[in-house]
Amino acid sequence: MQNPTTTHWQALKRVLRYLKATIYHGLHLKRDSPLMLRAFSDADWAGNLDDRSSTSAYIVYLGSNPISWSSKKQKTIARSSTEAEYRAVASTASELAWVHALLHELHQCPSSTPTILCDNIGTTYACANPVFHS
Repeated sequence: MQNPTTTHWQALKRVLRYLKATIYHGLHLKRDSPLMLRAFSDADWAGNLDDRSSTSAYIVYLGSNPISWSSKKQKTIARSSTEAEYRAVASTASELAWVHALLHELHQCPSSTPTILCDNIGTTYACANPVFHS
């Protein structure tokens, strides 16, 4: 801010043009949505061509309202798509537990048990059977 250059000015104008064009975009939150926590989890196994790392992503909904989301590169290399998906489900479960605890602190207890949805059958079986948790 002390010594702005023309590059800074161009970047500022670009941001302002973007904001002007997307002024009507946003998240629409519904007031009458039930207090039910759901999360969707997914992973892109070995999607990074440089180091073959995977990407985890999740989105958490309170009723029909999205309240938390993330997309991150996994720190370690997964040996299979099931392993990559399992890590994504684990980070989703962590976020879901935090949101659930936050809602309890706010005295807004969810009406049902939180649910995580995943599109990998092997991961679903691994999560359901404690023998596979090693």
